[in-house]
Amino acid sequence: MLGWFDRLLKGQGDETALPLYQAVVARAREPHWYVAGAVPDTVDGRFDMVAAVLATVLLRLETIPEAAAPSARLTERFVDDMDGQLREIGIGDIVVGKHIGRMMAMLGGRLGAYRDGWAAGDIGPALRRNLYRAGEPEAKAVAHVATALGALRADLAALPLDALLKGRLT
Repeated sequence: MLGWFDRLLKGQGDETALPLYQAVVARAREPHWYVAGAVPDTVDGRFDMVAAVLATVLLRLETIPEAAAPSARLTERFVDDMDGQLREIGIGDIVVGKHIGRMMAMLGGRLGAYRDGWAAGDIGPALRRNLYRAGEPEAKAVAHVATALGALRADLAALPLDALLKGRLT
């Protein structure tokens, strides 16, 4: 929150997380998530997919000791983007903060669910809860998303922090 306040007073923000955040959003917008993965192509579905890719990146950053500040900046970038998206769809100033609070809680929940899923060796239940709000997806759709996120996770594990901050995800 103070990062946002500092940017308001200074008129600009720390842009070091921008290339990484743009790469996260670009990855989350890839059509295969919505076609083969059957993630709903809705505002909620797109949010859920951005949150899934972002959580995967944030979990990677947790493993890099010097990535605490970049991780915080990446999260701030997400908040800024979601704030702008909410305003674009007509959410007023009075309730934007509540919506952002809910989105941050959702991101935190996903971080925990995906962390636990990867640790247990089965991300499927976490994906079913967090990507498919409208019902039970076909097993092949969940398998597609699990495989694609697993590949992303493996690619991220091989990348150093400087490459990530330049927006490299593979």
